[in-house]
Amino acid sequence: MIALPLLGAAVLLLAGRRSDRWGHLLGVAMSLGAFVVAVLAFVEILGLPEAQRRQGVPLYQFIPGVADMGLLIDPLSISFALLITGVGSLIHIYSIGYMSHDVDRRRFFAYLNLFVAAMLLLVLADNYVALFIGWEGVGLASYLLIGFWQFKPSAAAAAKKAFIVNRVGDFGLLIAIFTVFTTFGTVAFADLSHETVSGAITSGGASQGTITAIGLLLLLGACGKSAQLPLQSWLLDAMEGPTPVSALIHAATMVTAGVYLVVRSGAFFEAAPTAQLVVTIVGVATLLAGAIIGCAKDDIKKGLAGSTMSQIGYMMLGAGLGPVGYAFAIAHLIGHGFFKANMFLGAGSVMHAMNDEVDMRKYGGLFSVMKVTAATFIVGYLAIIGFPLLSGYFTKDGIIETAMHHNQILGWLAVLGAGITGFYMSRMIFMTFFGKKRWADDAHPHESPSVMTVPLILLSIGSIVLGAFLVLDNRFMKFLAPAVGLPEELPGFHPFSVPGLTTLALVAVGVAFAWFRYGAAEVPAVAPRGSFLTTFARRDLYGDALNEALFMRPGQWLARIAVFFDNRGIDGLVNGLAAGIGGTSGRLRRIQTGYVRSYALSILFGAAVVVGALLYVGNM
Repeated sequence: MIALPLLGAAVLLLAGRRSDRWGHLLGVAMSLGAFVVAVLAFVEILGLPEAQRRQGVPLYQFIPGVADMGLLIDPLSISFALLITGVGSLIHIYSIGYMSHDVDRRRFFAYLNLFVAAMLLLVLADNYVALFIGWEGVGLASYLLIGFWQFKPSAAAAAKKAFIVNRVGDFGLLIAIFTVFTTFGTVAFADLSHETVSGAITSGGASQGTITAIGLLLLLGACGKSAQLPLQSWLLDAMEGPTPVSALIHAATMVTAGVYLVVRSGAFFEAAPTAQLVVTIVGVATLLAGAIIGCAKDDIKKGLAGSTMSQIGYMMLGAGLGPVGYAFAIAHLIGHGFFKANMFLGAGSVMHAMNDEVDMRKYGGLFSVMKVTAATFIVGYLAIIGFPLLSGYFTKDGIIETAMHHNQILGWLAVLGAGITGFYMSRMIFMTFFGKKRWADDAHPHESPSVMTVPLILLSIGSIVLGAFLVLDNRFMKFLAPAVGLPEELPGFHPFSVPGLTTLALVAVGVAFAWFRYGAAEVPAVAPRGSFLTTFARRDLYGDALNEALFMRPGQWLARIAVFFDNRGIDGLVNGLAAGIGGTSGRLRRIQTGYVRSYALSILFGAAVVVGALLYVGNM
């Protein structure tokens, strides 16, 4: 699984321009090959008894006494592998059409293959050290893909920003791994079960504070990769990359790595209720923040980025609820991978037809000329707002229902987020595909070629059926049990519960309000100034301003003080000593005249000084 896309990346990068004509085909073939291997592994797992569905695959000795390089094939890792390779392959195929006119298409597919290989290592690793290598690999691939169009200063800046912000989270993950090893003497997942961690606390081998610290540090790492508060500022800028990058990295795979990390590390969070509570708070705060940001974005990709941030907040909320929430979190993650990749690729299809225009105020009425794109996009939209019987209806409502039983405040805030989702996603649909045409004079929108629309159709099918398939009869929860355990009591799906009906009502209100503002009414060509709240959302809740005030400006002053101290202190001392020696030497050399009479006088003077000193000492 890992070797095929890694080989594809190596061939495409080393072959250079010689592979321009067939490089994209090799990239697609390697991704599809990995998908076939993932399917075969999945079928093999299904054929094993439940007790044997955790299979280790040792590879080689890596760091003696610390960690060996090995893979773990279990229901959790294989679910991610199927998502990464399946959705990733569809995005590869879509990219053939989307990047057809790019002179560096071969390099683009090399980076896509590199990303898929790194992401597979991340989810298949059997220990934290190997996971961290994949973790850093997807960070590198993300940097390369976000900044793929390096000639655009905004793309280069966005890539650097994503890389730097993620280093903050990566630092937390690295310290967590160090702490795990020093506390337990191992970093292997198989040796860090719930019984092991709880037993260490009971026996005094680890303090409750240490386990809580590990959980919070792991959460910091998850916040960086999954764009959760307070490390969310990079995600919206990352939309500068080509649209397939947004679909693959910022919708279906990399941004979900943080959720995977929390679920895989569930033993630590279950043993540290404080850390678990912080996970749920971060998730709820982020789902609301992302939803609010999505309400004010006219850039279609940034609107979807805010939506991604919000939906991962739901997943993080579910992941913080323990075994009962893990299955709903991962089920929503898989469903989201389909319907959000569907919408990102749909946005790319619209941009492809509109001369790369991203401002929804310059769209309108596109349904009439882009029926396949519009229909598939609308399916994704219905899934994400939780329309009955579509994917999000089962997965997101499962998270809300579970949160409501866990904590009423968190549950009702999640319900509020669902209502806001109904508004901002409906706003996007009405501004893009309905209403009056607001196209530029040189725009001639048309449907995308089949190589782009077929992946949209397949993704929309997954957006329809996956939720019911995974959630009903607790099918996915039972499948994941060998990896994450089962709750004491299996939850049922209650579509007519008070939270469920309230969620549907709020979503309906959000849709109606969006229709009133953007469907029935005229959409201004230029965004109105809006209220303070609108400005707050347009500026990403002042996340950049906060980072600048708390970190960048103090960092600049610290750097200036360091430079001043270096110049005037360190360099000043060294240069001053050199200048003193040079000046003294310049004065002393004047006594070297070359005349014997001068030297004789000097000797006489010196002798007189010596005799005088001896007489003085003798008389004491």
